[in-house]
Amino acid sequence: MFTIKQDAESLAARSAKIKAQALAEGFHKVGIAQAVSLDEERAHLEEWLRRGFHGEMNWMARDRESLLRRTDPRLILPDARAVVSVALNYYTPREHADDPTQGKISRYAWGDDYHDVLGAKLKRLLLWIKEQWTEAEGKVCVDAQPAMDKAWAVRAGLGWVGKHSNLITREYGSWVFLGELVLNLDLEYDTETIEDHCGTCTLCLEACPTDAITEARVVDSTRCISYATIELRQDELPARVAANQQGWLYGCDICQDVCPWNRFEQPTTETAFEPRLDETSLPLLKVLELTLDEHAARFRRSPVKRAKLHGLQRNATALLTRASGNKDSAGKGKN
Repeated sequence: MFTIKQDAESLAARSAKIKAQALAEGFHKVGIAQAVSLDEERAHLEEWLRRGFHGEMNWMARDRESLLRRTDPRLILPDARAVVSVALNYYTPREHADDPTQGKISRYAWGDDYHDVLGAKLKRLLLWIKEQWTEAEGKVCVDAQPAMDKAWAVRAGLGWVGKHSNLITREYGSWVFLGELVLNLDLEYDTETIEDHCGTCTLCLEACPTDAITEARVVDSTRCISYATIELRQDELPARVAANQQGWLYGCDICQDVCPWNRFEQPTTETAFEPRLDETSLPLLKVLELTLDEHAARFRRSPVKRAKLHGLQRNATALLTRASGNKDSAGKGKN
């Protein structure tokens, strides 16, 4: 009995130290889940892929091994025992310009690329863990290593998945970035999950102008403004998106903007997420004038680079075309 109690206390103490260090690195929430296969979540992902809701993101359905790696941390780190899940608040108290000549950028992309920011913090955390426990090995997961961020965050007790399919935390709403550290250490696991607090609210489903949220927690990417303006590589935006773009040049925050839980938003302590050049929107005509070199320099280490210059200019063209059409219609109505 004495040995068992000491072992339990040791795991609790070790876990508490890791959590404290994660917070010291600047993360706002941290929890620990057991490294097991996410069988239920895999079934939901497979159904989502079967319905074609991933659009042209073929890398998500490349092969069975890729799918398994995404849902089983032991295929990332063979002797994985624990998944440390972290959340980083990225909300900055700024607003978009209410100007049809400006293209709105999703809040998550105002500052530096979160992959770099989270990745650096998680690498420092892993280095610290290795210094404390020499037997420790781990893998950092911020998209580079496939992982189901929201599933791990739920299992680690950080929040629940809202009807808009984003993780919601009680402290910061849904304005959080997620990442994981897969470890070979035995730790004390957080087994108490957060109850779903969406209730009967359907504001996000009702607000989506393209009906991309087909049902609670299910998003059809092929209808989604964010997917179309970031991931889609076609020369033109889908008609449904172009007709309902609502000023979005890169990404879309509509479903999060209407979420009641984002009334509890708090300004982030991470300065890397402040808007670059103090811009939350970009002049559409200037976007069309950008050269490849100017684009590379302006969006270096920014999430916006993912759309590439061609995609960004395609999005700007669609917005200007729509604005021009609206002006012509308004003019005809006055005559």
